Amino acid sequence: MKEIKAIIQPKRLERIRDAFRTLPGFPGMSVSRIQGCSEHLGVEQHQNLRAELTEFSDKVRLEIVAPEEMLPEIVRLIHKHAYTGQTGDGVLWVTEVGEFHRLCKPLERS
Repeated sequence: MKEIKAIIQPKRLERIRDAFRTLPGFPGMSVSRIQGCSEHLGVEQHQNLRAELTEFSDKVRLEIVAPEEMLPEIVRLIHKHAYTGQTGDGVLWVTEVGEFHRLCKPLERS
């Protein structure tokens, strides 16, 4: 199992959700509204330190746990529908899942 996380522009969420609805066996996702800031090319000018530390933009965080064989298509769909080529499009990363349990099923004991 893999965990796919992405931070995207809020206006891109609907497109990604609609794309996932067409993906057979899509396992579902969690969505959080967040705020953040990131590295920018060039020098930014702020009036003071407080402004520099509080100027965050609205983002959406997606979290998906999926079988490894679904990974390429899920990543492709996120990138396809989140990408505009502009600074601030977001980020996407994948990590290994050591264990995964659905809480609606009994825990198997060995």
